[in-house]
Amino acid sequence: MMRLLAAIGATVLAALAAIGRIAIFTAQALSHLFRPPYYPREFAVALLQIGYFSLPVVGLTAIFTGGALALQIYAGGARFSAEAVVPQIVAIGMVRELGPVLVGLMIAARVTSSIAAEIATMKVTEQIDALVTLSTHPMKYLTLPRILAATLAVPVLVGVGDIIGIMGGYLVGTERLGFNAAAYLTNTVDFLEARDIISSLVKGAAFGFIAALMGCYFGMNSSRGAMGVGRATKSSVVAAAVLILAANFILTEAFFTL
Repeated sequence: MMRLLAAIGATVLAALAAIGRIAIFTAQALSHLFRPPYYPREFAVALLQIGYFSLPVVGLTAIFTGGALALQIYAGGARFSAEAVVPQIVAIGMVRELGPVLVGLMIAARVTSSIAAEIATMKVTEQIDALVTLSTHPMKYLTLPRILAATLAVPVLVGVGDIIGIMGGYLVGTERLGFNAAAYLTNTVDFLEARDIISSLVKGAAFGFIAALMGCYFGMNSSRGAMGVGRATKSSVVAAAVLILAANFILTEAFFTL
């Protein structure tokens, strides 16, 4: 019994210590936000890598998800003679939940892993030590531009994903399920509210911040060697995905139940 309690206690203490380390790392990164020097070139490169080059995977994910959602809602609604709700449910499902969450998870898979592997490799090859030797703060040069770029770019990706997902549902609804095109678009526009769109964009910003933060944190704190790089990459993606899903629950609670 005592061994079990000791194991549970050790796990809880380790989790609290990890949360504390991440909180300190976040505070250190954000503390450089208003203090020069700044590195606009690094920010621009990060914005391009995180935003523009993520558009293909976001678009493909969104359009197939929107189409599949339309088919599922139509099939389920047919049991209750409620097939007409397909446009409304596709719109609210994509904008409120599926769009932000799927984009966040795609960013975690693509961007978080890339950031963690890049920074961890720089640590292994002592490039971070070289930055310190050149009087360049690693947090300001490596971490802050990526976090800021992700926080600004992911809401745009979420907005694009929402639109493409709704269009995927529209194509399936009009071409496969027999909906009138004008009526489908009218129902979609009339059903969405400003709060739905705002919540989607806020979630995108939060998810982008989490994804970049986890990549930078695990990259900066990776152990030496190839195994350390691999472990940092894997841990960053897992942590980012779990935190994105947890943040989604908290933000949904804040926007739609409080």
